[in-house]
Amino acid sequence: MSRNRIGVLVLFGVMSLTLTALAFPAMVGLEDKPGGQTRVVAATRWGPLTEADRDFVVKVRSAGLWEYPLGELAMARGTTKEMKEAGEHLVVGHAGLDALCREIAPKLGITLPNKASPQQREFVDTVRSRNGKDFDVTAVTIMRVTHGQIFPAIANIRASTKNTLVRQLADLANDTVLDHMTVLEKTGMVDYDEVSFMQTAPAKNRQDFVTPPPPQPGEPMVVLTPRPDLDVNTGGPTPPLPPATSSPPPGSSPSAAVTPTVSPSAPAG
Repeated sequence: MSRNRIGVLVLFGVMSLTLTALAFPAMVGLEDKPGGQTRVVAATRWGPLTEADRDFVVKVRSAGLWEYPLGELAMARGTTKEMKEAGEHLVVGHAGLDALCREIAPKLGITLPNKASPQQREFVDTVRSRNGKDFDVTAVTIMRVTHGQIFPAIANIRASTKNTLVRQLADLANDTVLDHMTVLEKTGMVDYDEVSFMQTAPAKNRQDFVTPPPPQPGEPMVVLTPRPDLDVNTGGPTPPLPPATSSPPPGSSPSAAVTPTVSPSAPAG
């Protein structure tokens, strides 16, 4: 076994306790909730909006609020070409997802967070505190675990949602997350046994720790800056927003026909 490979394995061993404590669950509310999330919270022109649909939009937004800055860190401090490339894909991919979230949320009456969850911010702080190869391995492990957890959740939403805007977001999220998993694996730093364990272990965190806080009244919307200077393709092209599936009831607003609860339900990223 090469000296470099031994060094990577040692780093994984040292990181195990810290990352295990952080990574359950990695995204906002991925664990199942009692009674499911099939309750319709709004009858919109683009189809019914369920609790699961609404929370999915919030989860995608929240994921970008920590993965985008982590991508910037990887671009600046990654020790290999592959690590810096992974950072570029994170930045470009989440800028695109964020733009779509900000486009569809007002149409569906969803209020988006401006800050990631406390857990997600802790992920960024953990990576920022590391240096050299330890920085690379820590970032790759956290990111590969979180992307592996959200990937099946995207498929569930894509298969079940009756809302065309949520379906479009799920399509783009599926392409983007698959791209991110691929570039992370290309770094050669993914320990699949470690990642599999972290992805499948039961949730052990308080709801408030994994839930992004709602924005303050009058707080300006945080925008993840697009980076057209980075020649990166993270997924298929985003098609135009689909037309409304039905006309809203008389006297309703042009977006949501029923005023939905604007903050995400407590759950997960």
